[in-house]
Amino acid sequence: MAENRAAEYAEGVPCWVDVQLPDVEAGKRFYGDLFGWTFADAGNGSAWARLAGADVARLARKRDGRMPTVWTVYFATPDAADLCRRILAAGGQVVTAPAPVRELGTAALVTDAQGAVFGVWQAAAHAGFGLRHAPGSFAWAQLYTTDTGAADTFYAQVFHDALFGAGADPDFGRAPVTEVFAAGMPAHFVVHFRTGDVEAAAEAVRRLGGRVQAPPFETSYGKVAVVTDNQGASFALLQR
Repeated sequence: MAENRAAEYAEGVPCWVDVQLPDVEAGKRFYGDLFGWTFADAGNGSAWARLAGADVARLARKRDGRMPTVWTVYFATPDAADLCRRILAAGGQVVTAPAPVRELGTAALVTDAQGAVFGVWQAAAHAGFGLRHAPGSFAWAQLYTTDTGAADTFYAQVFHDALFGAGADPDFGRAPVTEVFAAGMPAHFVVHFRTGDVEAAAEAVRRLGGRVQAPPFETSYGKVAVVTDNQGASFALLQR
């Protein structure tokens, strides 16, 4: 069921995604064709991605060629500085300290105890997704980790209420890296976008110049294909 919301998200809920790209215009063509997104200027060479008029993602221009071309998931928090302190106490790291993003909110980049990178977002003018769970929008974030037991401990400590609180309905899960990727792949998150037909969507990725890393396979949360766009950013397609 699609959810269109503008209210702030509770702590520990995936609330936003962005992608760092060398060529934002090429990214707009790729994702516009694949998901039907439209785009609006977000400043500094970046673009808001919109579906049915609602914000669903941001395409950002890489400032440094050494940066990875990657999708990042952000988890909501009412206090980014406090969350970063708790992440450090749980064995994670702070990659970039909390900093304001214009009038939109406060962001930080962090890692869990196994090194998987994710973002935290303290909302101000920008609460996060205006639409999620609909075809063409965010549906799930899967952590592929090198130590599932350690990941369970870390996220249960940091995001306990979002995972186990009253009415919790997490939009993320975890699996061993070797379930999909080769041994030796570091821990990382894969952002999932919903589709009504995962085989057709994977074929569209190929047609648009991307590639299929893992052909469609069954999971406990739906049928998934892991793909990369035409600039090398990995993401997944999820049919539920």
